[in-house]
This record gives sequence, C-alpha cells and structure tokens, in this order.
Amino acid sequence: MAASRTALNTDVTVVFSSWNELDFDAVKLAKKIVPLAFDRAARPAVLGDREAEISVRLTNDKDIRTLNRDYRGMDKSTNVLSFAILDMEETAPSSPVCALPCALGDVVIAYETVKREAEAMNVSFRDHYTHLLVHGTLHLLGYDHEQENDAKRMEKLEILILDGLGIENPYAHPNFMA
Repeated sequence: MAASRTALNTDVTVVFSSWNELDFDAVKLAKKIVPLAFDRAARPAVLGDREAEISVRLTNDKDIRTLNRDYRGMDKSTNVLSFAILDMEETAPSSPVCALPCALGDVVIAYETVKREAEAMNVSFRDHYTHLLVHGTLHLLGYDHEQENDAKRMEKLEILILDGLGIENPYAHPNFMA
C-alpha cells in the first residue's frame, strides 16, 4: 500500500498591486510552486496524514522592511521572509498544535526587491520569484542556512527543484543576490 501524501493548501494574498501587472500570474505560479517544493522536500513527521497550509503574501519593500525590522531586528527590505509556525524538529507528531489544516507558516515576498535582484542578475523576474517561493517554502519545512552543512543541504534541494523546472542554478550566478 502506498504511503499517503499530505495535501497542501496554498493561500496567496496580493497586497501590492504591481504583482498583478506582471506578464504571468504570480498567484497561480505560487499555487503551483509551493506544493511542488513541499512535495520534493522530505515531509515533516509532525504532519503525519494531516492536511497542511502555507500562506504566501505578495507585498512591497515597505511592508517587508517593517516585518524584517519587527521580527528580525534588521531595518531594511529583503526579498523573502518565512515565518514558520511549527518547529519541525521539536513538535511531536501527536501534537494538538497541528489542527486541520496544519498551518505551517507564511512566506512573504517583496516585489521591488525581487525586481531589482532579477535585473542585477540578468534573470527573469519569474525565475527569481520561483526560486524565492522554493526557498521560503523550504524554510517553513525546517531547512535553513545558518550552518554551512545546512546551507549546502538546502541549496542542493533548491537547485534540484529549480532544475526540474528548467531554471538554472541561482547560486552559480556571478551576481547572485543572497
């Protein structure tokens, strides 16, 4: 009998109108990429068979700067922030914390920073945005890049996912924007 897969709901909120003016549907892409990244990453044991949810907030530099200052003590804009609700390593599989659906957290992405970075790296906005969706999703699943070994593990998975989408390794780019 095949192991059951956790269903993932992806809720996307657009709070900055420029996201609606792109030559692709940013909401539709997020609803495709976030579950793809979720499926390619090792499913956290805490989820078991529970339905899960990730929220994506498509915003601007002003909003993300406020979040970055208030939650990380860094008074500057950034490309993506992830706010995990569960600590995947510390939450027990039987924990009541994970009601249905189990909210894993939020991925917040700033339009202007994504645009600036994509232009500086000479890559498409869509490809850079896709990378940030993958990156942010992996953070919610317990991946990080604080230690060198963890960073290599996370980058390797990001590269694998992006390669499957036909997107070149962003970390190999000479003008990579971290």
